[in-house]
Amino acid sequence: MPTKKRAGTKRSAKPNPKRELGERITVENVNVPGYTTRLDATMYRAMQAALLKVLPPKGPGLTQDEMRRAVVPHLPESLFPGGAKAGWWAKSVQLDLEAKGVIAREATKPLRWHRKPVR
Repeated sequence: MPTKKRAGTKRSAKPNPKRELGERITVENVNVPGYTTRLDATMYRAMQAALLKVLPPKGPGLTQDEMRRAVVPHLPESLFPGGAKAGWWAKSVQLDLEAKGVIAREATKPLRWHRKPVR
């Protein structure tokens, strides 16, 4: 017996003003060499500034959890209301900065990160 096809309605994607209008920046992932993705540049730059402000210039650095908590007071409320999505953005920016050699991962348990000296 043939199956009935439903009269399908195409879902139209709602326009995302941030995606359509916002500037994008290409980021890397230290854990997956060669992999890049594009993220909102305004959000990235705000998190980058906050992350570089809280990371110490040498070890012992901050753990992932300490980083996530430390950046929230340095983020613009308009972009990260109440610290929303700060954890995801902190990890994304941390992986990119690590891939670019701006910050370093320490071989400790738990893992810790600090800024690399500027040469």
